[in-house]
Order: sequence, then structure tokens, then C-alpha cells
Amino acid sequence: MILSGRGVTAVLGPTNTGKTHYAIERMVAHETGVIGLPLRLLAREVYTRLVEKVGHHNVALITGEEKIAPHKARYSVCTVEAMPRETRASFVAIDEVQLAGDLERGHIFTDRVLHLRGRDETLLLGAATMKPILQHLLPGITIVERPRLSQLFYAGSKKITRLPQRTAIVAFSADEVYAIAELIRRQRGGAAVVLGALSPRTRNAQVGLYQEGDVEYLVATDAIGMGLNLDVDHVAFAQDRKYDGYQYRNLNPGEIGQVAGRAGRHLRDGTFGVTGRVNPMDEELVQRIETHDFDPVRVLQWRSKNLDFSSITGLKASLDAPPTISGLTRALPAIDQQALEHLSRYPDIKEIATTAERVEKLWEACALPDYRRITPVQHADLISTLYADLVRRGTVNEDFMAEQVRRADRTDGEIDTLSARIAQIRTWTYVSNRPGWLADPTHWQEKTREIEDRLSDALHERLTKRFVDRRTSVLMKRLRENAMLEAEISVNGDVFVEGHHVGQLAGFRFTPAAGTEGPDAKAVQSASQKALALEFEARAARLHAAGNGDLAVGSDGYVRWLGDPVARLSASDHIMRPRVILLADEQLTGNARDHVAARIERFVNYHIANVLKPLDDLSRAEDLEGLAKGLAFQLVESLGVLFRRDVAEDVKSLDQDARASIRKHGIRFGAYHIFMPALLKPAPAELITLLWALKNDGLDKPGYGDLIPVLAAGRTSVVTDPAFERTFYKLAGFRFLGKRAVRIDILERLADLIRPLLQWKPGTPRPDGAYDGRRFTTTTAMLSILGATPDDMEEILKGLGYRADSVKAEEAAAFLASQTAAAAPAAEAAETTDDNGKADHDDADAATETEGEAQPAESVQAAEEQSSPLDVSSEAAAAEAAEPKPVLLWRPGSRHDNQRHNHRDRGQGERHGDRRDGKKQAGGRPDRAKGRDGRSQDAGRPDRGNRPDRGERPERNERGGKPQQQRFEARPPRKEKPIDPDSPFAKLAALKEQMKK
Repeated sequence: MILSGRGVTAVLGPTNTGKTHYAIERMVAHETGVIGLPLRLLAREVYTRLVEKVGHHNVALITGEEKIAPHKARYSVCTVEAMPRETRASFVAIDEVQLAGDLERGHIFTDRVLHLRGRDETLLLGAATMKPILQHLLPGITIVERPRLSQLFYAGSKKITRLPQRTAIVAFSADEVYAIAELIRRQRGGAAVVLGALSPRTRNAQVGLYQEGDVEYLVATDAIGMGLNLDVDHVAFAQDRKYDGYQYRNLNPGEIGQVAGRAGRHLRDGTFGVTGRVNPMDEELVQRIETHDFDPVRVLQWRSKNLDFSSITGLKASLDAPPTISGLTRALPAIDQQALEHLSRYPDIKEIATTAERVEKLWEACALPDYRRITPVQHADLISTLYADLVRRGTVNEDFMAEQVRRADRTDGEIDTLSARIAQIRTWTYVSNRPGWLADPTHWQEKTREIEDRLSDALHERLTKRFVDRRTSVLMKRLRENAMLEAEISVNGDVFVEGHHVGQLAGFRFTPAAGTEGPDAKAVQSASQKALALEFEARAARLHAAGNGDLAVGSDGYVRWLGDPVARLSASDHIMRPRVILLADEQLTGNARDHVAARIERFVNYHIANVLKPLDDLSRAEDLEGLAKGLAFQLVESLGVLFRRDVAEDVKSLDQDARASIRKHGIRFGAYHIFMPALLKPAPAELITLLWALKNDGLDKPGYGDLIPVLAAGRTSVVTDPAFERTFYKLAGFRFLGKRAVRIDILERLADLIRPLLQWKPGTPRPDGAYDGRRFTTTTAMLSILGATPDDMEEILKGLGYRADSVKAEEAAAFLASQTAAAAPAAEAAETTDDNGKADHDDADAATETEGEAQPAESVQAAEEQSSPLDVSSEAAAAEAAEPKPVLLWRPGSRHDNQRHNHRDRGQGERHGDRRDGKKQAGGRPDRAKGRDGRSQDAGRPDRGNRPDRGERPERNERGGKPQQQRFEARPPRKEKPIDPDSPFAKLAALKEQMKK
């Protein structure tokens, strides 16, 4: 090999010396020219610049995947692999010649450097490290060294989130590049991404994002070191190790300098450094990079171009031939040579590669690039398929190619999926541009180019969507232009700056949108606050003039205006007067803030007074005195419900006038509760629950607000949840009774049903459910109003303090039959009893005071399906059972219940007063039984705390002695008491008297 450097000029120097620009200027000075570049992306950039200078009809672009060849084009822009081996062009230039030392592609650069020449001028462009080897290999070469136009300085180590704007961050794997870009997007608004695996169109679009200022950061691999003209001020290395195709190794100083040299543009100085993930550079390395002092390239990668196509074996041997001159070294097997090695073992390839022509065609097929980065065997299989078609059919099977192209023609999927499809379509783009490989190459060139462009655009869109915050990019551009940012607020409270959503205004509080903490945050906040200040003033005026219908108090304790929270309620000294805490940003100040706070407070007071009007009126009542006033105070403090047993002494001490004055305020004296029926509705109950929760830190307690829907649904009883705060049942109008809770007014109706059953006198007509005057059985009416089953009824009665005696069904039936027979003589007398004989119960425990406004139970289906245990008609349905179910006889509990033995009722029961001979007394029980049980008119209050004063018992004589002998009358005599003039029964009696007259 005899080589010469005559007519060859090497323009050498570090980055930013204007070498490529110089080559373009020299080429257009010649009639024709060819320039070779290391990347398709860079070739596209140079092609565009030449078209601007001489017109598109004079410039051709030739790469392995693309061919733009106008008729009689004067200049050709190529990738180094696509450069012709021989040319008659006047000018030839080869850029980045230092890549001749690259292990993978070096042999191709070496071949062009050593053999390709222009007729008049040849330029070799590259790093100064190539000077010794070029002088050695090309004697007579002219060396021109160009200094860097700006200086390069080391800036040390910085966290990624603290890197300055216009920074390129360098990593050496796609996963690392994506991770850094995601971090930059979250912290600084967004980043462009450049990888060698991206298609040129996608890389151009990403570089355009950065160059146009839409983003301030670029995350890339070392691909940016190959001649891309970028406006970079700082280069930060996030990694210092890379995989070179054969092994992982540390970057050498020359490679670091090549990439770091991208910092600074033209006359502007640049800096370089590392991120926190990489150890800081030592002083010697920094000095070498700053002074561009790198080890010279000592050998170039070489592979023989004198190939033997007589056979596959001969071709392989010629590829393995060593160089004959010093300074060159045989290159490691590249992808094409590896593919040939695999194919040489395929029997079908051996059968058809029998002539020099076919072996040469095989070597041409092996040049197919491995864009997909698959295994050598898989790549060899694809080449085998294409080669077989070329030999046997003359062209590639277009049906096969159409199927492969169709699979890649989809734009759905994420970044990795689209990247894989682009790599696949690039393979077929290369095939379509190989001369003689397809019957209709023009069709396939257009189709594959269209698909690649569409996929590239989709990939660019995905990358931008994932790694770029458009809002931030636009705002940053406006800030660089020193423009005032325009802000506006929509009707629904969305705040926009320069048309981009930056937050939400709810009431008087502004919530920034996610991602507004970037470098533009201060400018965005400033623009937003100017718009918010005016909006706050306007909103304050509207709220001050708003009607009560525009405001609402929620169960969460927030006051809302037109749906937006404007205040929060908090506990105060008085449970009915909670504090109002304004929810507003600092921009609401002065009179506007005072007016808003005053208006909200007025509404809260109005709302409580309106919804809880009976309770509010009671708290302000001036007509109550003494014990009545004290009882009213307790009722207000308890939010409308008192357990009767807790105030039994006070109730007994009230005279008729005091009771009448309390009743005027809507208060009912029930058997179990002192309560206000008007508050047993969803709206008052919800507000009452809220006020209690504010006072007792109960908003987060289990069960808060869960019982109001039950009340609103009309349920009269509900299964209790042991996890719930028990007080919530009372606040919602329910009495907690173990496993079930029953609405308060329904319990009072239950007491009305039980009272006559325990007041019944044997020998008189027996009401349904009565047994012996001291005990009763559950009835369908009881189950109906409670919406409960018999089992539920047992739990409820036990919770109320009743106790059950169990007797056999046949014994109970026999006993009731005897009672019915004894009552027959008195039936006629009972029918003639005048209604005026019914005495009014003005006592606090009387039934008149528990007459309800309560609605009937809605959930009674289960109760209606159950029949009374004593219903004779139900005996047929139960006949199938082997033994009838025992009957439960309920009685008020007493303190002696725990001392008694739990024996079954013998015949007529332990407390029937049976004689030893089985005969009972005339009344069905001994006289002393009544005194022992202490039974009162109020059978609905079995517990001792609710028992009435013993002096009011009608069974006792005036001296308070033992009960008199029972008489068989329609009703027992009772002591006359003063009639309450406000009693509805007194008014009814007066009306009857008038009618008689």
C-alpha cells in the first residue's frame, strides 16, 4: 500500500472551531463536491444549510435510509457509509475523522480517509489527536490547526435539580436518560431528549424544542458530541462509564473532551462538570480538557477492501487479512462480518452461494444495519430470508415485506414500543433504498418514509408529553422576552396565565396547580396574584350582598358559598354559637375581609336559629321560671333530648302550671325521654350532630353522619354498629338498646301500646297482648311500628329494662281462655261505659303527652310476616313443628330479678298468685302481688329511675297503705286531680258538656 497526502488538507482542532462551516464554504466554491458526515442527523443539518445556499435542485442527500437525488445535482451530502468509493467530484470532505479509531465503525472512516479523493481538493476534519497518525499514513498532507473560538471551564459538581439553564446532561443508557428527564420535568418544567436510538426526525424535533427555548435542559447520550450545533452553556456528566459494544469501560479524556466541548457557542464561553451521581473530576483531567490536551490516536481500525468473492470461505479469509503498513490494525468483526460468519453455517446459503456473483450479493445483504439491536443470530435469519429472495426471485418478496411493514404501521403504544417500531421500519427503509432489491422501489421508499415520519412524530409527541411541561415552556419563553404575563380567571375559578392553567380559585383560597414550583414559579405567582387581588375584592362584594340561599353549612363543618368553602366552624363556649373561622388567603384584607367574616357569621347564626328554631326559642324563653327554667336549660345543653330517668326528680317536682309552660315550647314528656318531636327530622338532627361533634372533637369519630340517612329514609329502628360513637344515636333521634336502636318517638308510641296491657284488670275485656295485668306479650302492632322481627323485639324490650318469663304455649292458651270466660259478664257493662268516664292523665307520665307526630314505620314487612305468639290462626302454620314455641311474657324489671331463680312459668306463672291446689283467686292474682310489684300507670318505664311517685298510684288508698281489694268494675277508681286547662282532654270534656246542654 503506497499512500500519499498530496492535495489533502486536514483541518484539526477541538470543538467550536468552525470546521464544518469552513468545509461547507469550501465545497460551494467548487463546481461539484461530496461531504461525508458521521450521523444521518448531522447530514440532514448540512443538507439544509446547503439548500439555503445553492437551492434544493443542486443538492443530493444520500444515506443508508434516505435518498434525495435531484437530476444533475452538483453537491452530495452523505453519511460516511453511503459515500461512494470513487468519485469525480471536484471537492471531497470527511468530517469527524477521529472516528477512524472507533472499534465498530472505524474501518469505514479509515477506508474513506485513505482512498477517497476530490479532483481538486480534499478536506479531512477532526480532532487534533489525529495529527500524528495522518502525517504518518499520508505523507505530504497539509495540517491546519484551528483554535477554539471560546474557552471551556470546569464548574465542579452540582445536583441535577440545581443545574443552570441551557444545560445538556449526558448519560449513556436510555433508562438513565429517561429517569433524568422525568426528574427535570418534575423539578424544572421539562427537558428534551436525544438518543442515538431515536430516528433522525425525532431527534431533530427534540433538538428543536431545546433550540427554540421551549425547554431549558437537554438530556442526551454522547451522540451530541458528534458535530451537532447546540446552544449549550453547560455540559453535566451524569455517568462516566459506557458500553462501547463490547464492554463497559470508563470514558477516556478525549471522549470527555469531545462531549464537554459542546458547551459554549461561537465566542461565548462554556462550562462542564458532573452531577451528584459521579465523582468529581481530578485536577489533571480538568486541565487536559480545558487545554484540549489529549493522547494522540496511535492506530486506525482497518479492514481490507480487496475482497475475494470466489467463495464464502475466500470472502471470510480476505476479510481477516492483516494490514501491511504500520499505524493500522485489523478491525474487530463488525455486524456485517458477524452476520456472514453465521450465514456461512446455513446449509441453504451454502447451496445457493456458489458463484462469485452470488457471494458478492451475499456480502451486500450482510451490510444490512441492525437497527433493531437484536441478537446476531436473529439478524442473520432476516438477511438469509432477503438473500434467498434476491437469488431465487431476483427481488425481495414484496408480500413478505408488506406484512413486515404493516406490523410496524401503528402509532399507539408508549415510548419503547414506538422506538421498536421505528427501528423495524428503518430496516425496511434501508431495503427499499438498495438498488436492485425491489421490483417497485419508489413505492416502498415513499411508503416506508411516510410510516417512519408518522412514527417519529408520534414518538416525539410521547416524549414531549412525558418529559415536557408545556405550560412551563411557554412561560419561560415569555419571561426570557421580558414580557408581562397576562392572567385571567374563568367563571368556574380556573386561573390562567398566558392561556395555561396555573391553579384553581375556590372561594377565597388559591391552590396552585401541580408543577408550578419550577423556575417560573415566582413570575407565575406574581401574575396570578395581580388577577386574584381584583377578584377577591369583587367576590367579597358579591358575598356581602348574597342571599342566605347561596350559603350552606355542610356536615363536615364547612360553610360554603355557591359550593366553595369560605369558612370553617369551630367549638366555642356555647354549643349553639360555634366560632366562625374564615378560609381566605392573605390577599383578602381590610374592609373586604371584615365584611365577608360578618356576613358568614350572620348566616351561621340565622341557619342554626332557623333549623333548630324550637331549641333556639327555648334557650331564649322568658316565660319559664324555677324548675321549669332549669329543665329547659338542661334540654338545650343536651340538644333537645333528655333521658327521663336523669331528670326524674325534677319532673316530679313540677306543678301543672310549670308543665303547661314547658309544653308550650313543643316539649313532650314521654315515658322514657323528655324531648322535642320537631327536632326528630333529618335537617335538625344533622345540625345537632355537627354542633355536638364540634364541641367534642367528634368529626373524625366512627359513625359521624352515618345515621342521618337512616333517619331520612324513615327507618324506625336500625341494627347498631358497636364501632360507632354511641352518642351519635341519641343525636340522630335514636335510643341505643344494645343490638338495635329505636327512634325516640317510636319508643314512646311503644310505651302507649304497652301501658294499657299492664293496666288491664282481669275480668274486663282483654286487649290484644294483655295477659294477667302484670305481664304482656308482643303484638303485631308493636312489631309494625318498630319495623322489627320478634327476635329484634326481644332485644328492644330487654334494652328497655323488661324481663321475660317463658311458659308453654298450651298453658298460656288455657290461661287466656279462663280469663276470657271470667270477663264475659263484664263485657256488656264495658260497652255502655260513657267516654266521659275516661279520666285525663295530666300527669307528666300520661299517654296524652306521648301522643306522637311520629310517622308509621315504613319497614314493616318482616314484622307483618310474623304473627302474635298467641294468635290462634297461627297455630295451624306451626302445627308442623314437633313442639310449639314457648310464649314470652314480658314484665317490668326490678331490683330483685338478679336474685330470682330462672324457673319456667308453672301453668299460670310464678306470679299469678296460684294456690297450691291449682285454683286461683278471683282476680287471678293475690292482692299483695300488686304491692310487691310496685306497678304504676306508666308501664312503659320499667326501670326504677323512671317509676312515678308512689303517692300517685291509683291502686293505693289515700293513706298510702296496702292496695284495697280489687273490684270488678269497668275501670278502677282513681283519685281526682286538678285538670290542666291546657290539656286537650280538658278541652274535649268542656266541648262535650256544651253539646249536652
